[in-house]
Order: sequence, then C-alpha cells, then structure tokens
Amino acid sequence: MELSQMENVVLQHNILYAQGHQKTQSSEHYFPEHALGIMLSGESYYYSNEGTFVMKEGTICLMRRNELFKKLKKAGPNGDPPALISIFLDQKTLHQYATENDVAKQGPYKGKAMMELTGDMLLKGFFDSLVPYAQRPEKLTAKIAELKTREAIELLLQSGDVYKKLLFDFQQPHKIDLEMYMNHNFIYNIPLPTFAKLTGRSLSTFKRDFTKVFETTPEKWLQQKRLEQAHYLISKRGMRPSEVYLEVGFENLSHFSFTFKKTFGLTPTELIEKSGSARS
Repeated sequence: MELSQMENVVLQHNILYAQGHQKTQSSEHYFPEHALGIMLSGESYYYSNEGTFVMKEGTICLMRRNELFKKLKKAGPNGDPPALISIFLDQKTLHQYATENDVAKQGPYKGKAMMELTGDMLLKGFFDSLVPYAQRPEKLTAKIAELKTREAIELLLQSGDVYKKLLFDFQQPHKIDLEMYMNHNFIYNIPLPTFAKLTGRSLSTFKRDFTKVFETTPEKWLQQKRLEQAHYLISKRGMRPSEVYLEVGFENLSHFSFTFKKTFGLTPTELIEKSGSARS
C-alpha cells in the first residue's frame, strides 16, 4: 500500500492516527515495537502464521513486536473509511519503566501475537482521551505523550500478568532454523536486514547461512519462491493477477507480470486463459 492511500498523522513520535481514503486498502507490516491500538471506524483484517485477527469498530488490540502480517482495511457497514489510533511501546521506554518500578526480569513470552482487550473500559477511556488530538495534534506535546505512554503501560499491567510477560520480554530473536522460517515467511515483502534480525542473525551471517542452506542468494530465492506461489494461486486456485501480486510479496503489478513471463514464458493473464481451457 502506498502511503498516499492513508492520512497518517504522527501526533508524537510513538502515537499515530491513520485514516483511509479508499474503501479497501491492503498492506503488509513489520513493527519492531509493541503496538496498542483501537479501530475507530471501518474494519481491519490481519493475516499471519497464527491465522486471521479481525478488528471492527471499537476493537482494542495489543500486538507483539517483531511480528510479520498482512493487513486488509475496509470501510465499515455505514461507509465510514477505516481509521485507527495506535500507540507504540518502545523497548527504551519499557526498559526505563522496568528499572524505575522494579519489574522482575521476564522469561520468553510464548503467547499470542495479537491480544484483544475490547472489553477493558479503562483502555477505552484512554483512547477516548487521545481522539481529540487527531484534530489538534499540536496540542499533544512530548510531555503529554510521555505521560500517555506510561498510562498505557499501567493500564495493561492492571489487565493481567500475561501483559507483563509480553511487555517485559526483552530477549532479542535468537538464531533459528533458517529454512523453516523462510519457507513460512517468504511472502512478506520486507528488507533483507529485517529477515536477518528476525532469524537472529547479522545481515552478513544471514546471507552466508542462506547460501549454505538454499545454494543461491536470498534475492534470487525469494523471487523464484514468490513466482512459484503466484503460479500455483493463479493456475490452481483461479486467483486474478491483481489479487496475487501483493499476496506473494511483489510491490508492482507490471513488474510482477514482466518477471512472471520471463520465468514461465507467459503472462499471468495468459496462464489464466490456459488454465481455464485445460479445465473446460
């Protein structure tokens, strides 16, 4: 998704208001920090290896850091564009909070990546207090934003011990099985340094290990893997090229079509026609 499709207003460095200008918008995301947000209008569908998480108007959700997901935003039943407010809880702030409040060191968090808190009226009131700043962002000073961030942390900790485990798990991604991880996550269009971080490696180590495992470079493997997945989705599941190219991690439809033809000898549209003829 292009940024021009959304009105993003950074109220302060870690507080974001976003409103869509289109009825339907798709995107993919990687957040290096925890995110707490509320859907003000419209609907958002989050797709990850855990499954699908749906945010409708009024849904409050906490998302764990270092997660990959694809997102589809839609207008609400009354046609209102998708809009949300998010506050990001960064590691520096959480470390400082833990030190000041003697929060015990937590073990690795192994729960869900997205946790719903819609029924928490205190969090609902918290977000209600942020809504006016969307119209007057200059009024949300750095000091107020700092206080609001601390308030969000306090409210989450009051909601249950599980949130303490999530917020104060400061462990960095450890070196994991590269082959399994890449085969599960190749569809996400993120930079190689991010893939390296999420697999617990420096960029140079990631590239070296990747070549050992796959006997090719990450760039070549990712393109081939995405094209093979696109071929399957078009020929076997009947999906349109306009649906597929974002689904498999390409940014541009024309570049996807050009690369697809170069690899398979026919365009995605020609493959649809060929597959249709073969089935009929």
